[in-house]
Amino acid sequence: MSDPTDPSDPTADVTVTATFCATLVDEWVRAGVTDAVVSPGSRSTPLALALVARPELAVHVHLDERAAGFVALGLGLATGRPAVVLTTSGTAAVELHPAVVEAHQAGVPMLAVTANRPPELFDVGAAQTVDQLHLYGRSVRWFAAPGPPSAEASGSWRSLAARAVLEAVGHPTGPGPVHLDLSFREPLVGAAGPLPEGRADGAPWHTAGGQRVAVDRAGAARLAELLDADRGVIVAGAGAGEPGAVVALAAATGWPVLADPRSGARLDHAAVVAHADAILRHEPTATDLRPDVVLRLGAPPASKVLAGWLAASGARQVAVDAHGRWFDADRTAHHVLHADPTAVATALARLVARPASDAWAGRWAAAEAAASGAVDGVLAAHSEPTEPGAARALLAALAPGATLVVSSSMPVRDVEWFGGRHPGVRVLANRGANGIDGVVSTAVGAALASRGTGAPTAVLVGDVAFLHDANALLGLLERHVDLTIVVVDNDGGGIFSFLPQAEALPGERFEQLFGTPHGVDLALVAAAHGLVTIEPAAAADLATALGAALAGGVQLVRVRTDRAANVAVHQELHAAVAAALPPA
Repeated sequence: MSDPTDPSDPTADVTVTATFCATLVDEWVRAGVTDAVVSPGSRSTPLALALVARPELAVHVHLDERAAGFVALGLGLATGRPAVVLTTSGTAAVELHPAVVEAHQAGVPMLAVTANRPPELFDVGAAQTVDQLHLYGRSVRWFAAPGPPSAEASGSWRSLAARAVLEAVGHPTGPGPVHLDLSFREPLVGAAGPLPEGRADGAPWHTAGGQRVAVDRAGAARLAELLDADRGVIVAGAGAGEPGAVVALAAATGWPVLADPRSGARLDHAAVVAHADAILRHEPTATDLRPDVVLRLGAPPASKVLAGWLAASGARQVAVDAHGRWFDADRTAHHVLHADPTAVATALARLVARPASDAWAGRWAAAEAAASGAVDGVLAAHSEPTEPGAARALLAALAPGATLVVSSSMPVRDVEWFGGRHPGVRVLANRGANGIDGVVSTAVGAALASRGTGAPTAVLVGDVAFLHDANALLGLLERHVDLTIVVVDNDGGGIFSFLPQAEALPGERFEQLFGTPHGVDLALVAAAHGLVTIEPAAAADLATALGAALAGGVQLVRVRTDRAANVAVHQELHAAVAAALPPA
């Protein structure tokens, strides 16, 4: 596209389209939007020009729409604010669908804005014209297609923009994506005229209150009745609330906190259990530690072992989520509460009449200490890099304030099972739809959100997920972020080696359909984008490699492993934990 006319240029022709777009952007700035991700295209020109005309907005240009959607997702995931992602019409708009689905499932705010042709160009063979109405189906909190801008409708423009932000951040079902499909007629380049008047105080056109239930003393007392038992556990997932409030409740009750890495609650506290998956694989210990009540805060952890143990426990379970999402896959919750988990934990801690017995807390603490020691012992005995060792070493290398984005498949499990405690490190993952697409792009968005703070971002990803999102590397060095990309490279889909398919199928058929070796030299892929690859040859070199990569800029750390050996080391770890656990 040739150098467009600046919409603020007084010599440009004033158009209704440019004025409409400038009004939307002005309203988004008033509502607190700080970032926009733009993929180049012609039909989206009016809004692209309006976005770059506002110095309050950081505009990130990305050549690939699919990656751009996940960059916007990462920005929303890291900040809680919706980022605008803008595409032109046609298949460019379709490319946003995976990121929109993840934002919907994970409750991440996003403003997905697709440009479109005007109605007269439909059904006549016009180029790059597809049906974009409700393109993302039920995966959005709100959809609007206001049609080509007209001066007669100018009184609705600010409301449209403000509502889009409110629906993205404050929808009754929780934050999520909003889709605006905007039709533009030519000319696509023009100047904005006077904007419709906004609120005099600079506020957005609309504001709204939250939908959550307030936790008053009476409500907390009812919860305390439901949770009245010595043998209780707190399961803290993503969105569990303030970590301090969670561990304060644990201290007051004497209950352990089975903390998912994304909860932020893996603090150095006696009540925190970071190795629940390994502990609960040992049947005598799992039986001995069966609870009577369970308080579930936020999203569920990835561990199927933990989920199965909870489902089979027969315990009375209370599930709390700030956004009212229904996290109850096993249908075992006795009470589901749409409330602020921090407020719930704080209120319950005040009402506890007596903590649980020291024996209950002590058994969990002893199991956690034994499991942690066993994991350290096994990993120390391996001179070669291992996948659990890479997860544990990466978390150990990250200082408080850093962000770690973890891919689905094995990386998120290795971080959950073997990452240990990591106070102050924020862990993010696309666990809405649990896909492996867009992981590196999500990390780029998170790194952009931290740009200039001095806090690095790292991403732990498998080789298949890395290749799936290789376009995330486009222009990455020019984004001036501190991002360490740690790729576990076992030449294929390592997680399938843990599934029944690995034993049920002949080796050749398994490799064809599931192992899927790709044979790609990832260092060459990185080099094509100007990135340096660090490849530790031994486990002892991993900490040094991570330290060098985390010093600043963008680096790729490639950890080579073997899929069969990875299964074996996981089995070794689980056996070592089982042997180390105190007698039930």
